[in-house]
Amino acid sequence: MKASDLLVECLEEEGIEYIFGVPGEENADFMMSLEKSAKIKFILTRHEQGAAFMAEIYGRLTGNTAGCLGTLGPGATNLITGVADSNMDRAPMLVLTGQGATDRLHKESHQIMDVVSMFEPVTKWSTTILNPDTIPEIVRKAVRLARTEKPGAVHIELPEDVAEMETSKKPMAPRRFRRPVPDAKIIDAAFTMLKNAKRPIIIAGNGCIRRRASKQLRVFCEKTGIGVVSTFMAKGCVDMDADYCLYTVGLGSKDRISMAIDDADLVITLGFDMVEYHPQLWNARGDKKVLHADFLPAEIDEYYHPETEVIGDLAHTLWMLNECVDAKSLPKFDLALQHKCRDEMTADFAEYKDDKTEGTIRPQKALWDARQVMGPADILLSDVGAHKMWIARHYQCHEPNTCLIPNGFCSMGFALPGAIAASIVHPERRVLAIAGDAGFLMNVQEMETAKRIGSNITVMVWEDEEYGLIAWKQETSFGRHTDLSFGNPEWTTLAKAFGWNGHYVKDAADLLPALDAALDEEGPSLIVIPIDYRENPLLTKKLGEITCSI
Repeated sequence: MKASDLLVECLEEEGIEYIFGVPGEENADFMMSLEKSAKIKFILTRHEQGAAFMAEIYGRLTGNTAGCLGTLGPGATNLITGVADSNMDRAPMLVLTGQGATDRLHKESHQIMDVVSMFEPVTKWSTTILNPDTIPEIVRKAVRLARTEKPGAVHIELPEDVAEMETSKKPMAPRRFRRPVPDAKIIDAAFTMLKNAKRPIIIAGNGCIRRRASKQLRVFCEKTGIGVVSTFMAKGCVDMDADYCLYTVGLGSKDRISMAIDDADLVITLGFDMVEYHPQLWNARGDKKVLHADFLPAEIDEYYHPETEVIGDLAHTLWMLNECVDAKSLPKFDLALQHKCRDEMTADFAEYKDDKTEGTIRPQKALWDARQVMGPADILLSDVGAHKMWIARHYQCHEPNTCLIPNGFCSMGFALPGAIAASIVHPERRVLAIAGDAGFLMNVQEMETAKRIGSNITVMVWEDEEYGLIAWKQETSFGRHTDLSFGNPEWTTLAKAFGWNGHYVKDAADLLPALDAALDEEGPSLIVIPIDYRENPLLTKKLGEITCSI
C-alpha cells in the first residue's frame, strides 16, 4: 500500500475518531487515503487555528487523541497557537502536517520551512516521516506520548513524496500500560502529615479532572471534611453544592478563599500544575507545609518545595489515603474559617441574581443566569478576556469537565471552535460558550463550520468594544488605560449571514429566558449582551479590601 494509506490505517488502529483541519496540496495523498476510511471522520474547518482548538477540546473531554491537520508553511504556522494551547493545558492531540518533497528540503524552496523544529517548543515530540516503513512505530509512539502524563500535543510531518511511496508494513496494535502507584511507606508518611495537621486544605489542579480522580477525591472529602479549592481547570472536581467545596482560586488578587489557604497549616496539592496558578501567590513566604500528590514529581520552584511527594496514579493515591482514613483515626480538624469563606463566596455569587438593570448587564447576573439554565452535565466554555476572570470566580460546577477554560497558554479565540468540538463529543448536552467581542471575532469564520455540520451550540458574547482585560489591568496598575477600543459588526445581521439564530439582549431581566430559548433552538445561536465592566474595578477594590487575621 501507499505510505499515506498505512498512516490512515495506523490512526484507525489507535482509535482516532476525528481529524479537524484545512488540507493543502502537500496533504493530497493523505486526504485521498483518509476519504476511504470508515472509522475516521474529517471535519473541514475555516482556519487551522480553529481545527487545533477543536482537537484540544476533544482531547480534554475524552482523554483520547484527535488529529488537527494543516499543510506546509502557512498552514502549519496557523496551527501553532492552538497546538501550544493544547500542550500547556495538558490535552492529548495529534498534529499532522504536510511537507514538500524531501529532495528540496535542504535548500531555499517555495513555502519550505523547518516545521519540525518550529513545533518542538510547543509539543512533547515533533518528527518527520522519511521512511514509510517507520510509520507504525512513529504513530504508536506519538499517540502513547500524547496520552502519557502530562498529556499534550505530538507532531508528525509527512512529506509529499514519502506519502506516495510503497510499503508492506502493518499497523502496530496499541498496548496500554498501567500507571505506577505509590508505595505504602510514602502513603504512611503522607497520612502522618495529615494526622498532625489542624487546619489542612486541598488545592486541586488540572490532574483531578484529567484522570477522573474526582470520584476518590469526593470520597476523601466526605470522610475528612477537608475543603477543596480548585484551580480554573479543575472546576467540578467536587460538587459545588458540597460543604467542602471552597470554589475556585486563581485571580491575581487575594480573594476570600485565599484567607482559608493563608490560615491552613497543611496544603495538600492534588494534580496541581503551576502553569495555572503560581505558588508565590499562595505561599509568598515559602514557608507553607506542602504535601504534593501527582502523577509526576513537583516542578522545582522556591515557593513550591513540598516536604513529601506522593508520585503515581492520582486516583489510586487517593484510594490508598481513603483506606488509611478507614483503618486509622484522624483528629477533628478546625475548618471553621473554610466554612466562613465558603458562605461569603456563596453570598457574592447571589448578589445580583435579581438585578433588573436596563441597557447593560452585570457579569454577576449573566453568570447567575447561565448557571440556572445549564444542567449539571452541560458544558460551558470560556474564551480569554475579562469575562474569563468572572467565569472563574462566579461560575461553579457540579461535575468535572463541565467548565472548560484555557488557563495554561490562555489563547483568545478558543471558545467558538471549542464549543463545536464539545457538541460533537456530547451532542445530548447543552453547550454554551462565553466570549468577549474581541476573542469571538478572532475565529468568527468557524460560525460557518458550526452551521455546516449542524452544531447545536449557543455563544454568548459580552460586548464592551475594547480589550477589556487589558484595560482592567492597565487601570489597576496606572489609573488609566491606553487606547484599546474598536468597532463591532451589527450582531444579529452577522448571525443571519451565517445562518445562525441571533439575539441581542440589553436588559438584565430578559437574559435568562433568552438563554433558555437559545439553548433549545435548532442549530447554532448567538446571544450578544452589553456587558457592564464598570464592575471590574469594583471587584478589584473589593478584593483589595479583603483581609484575614490568623
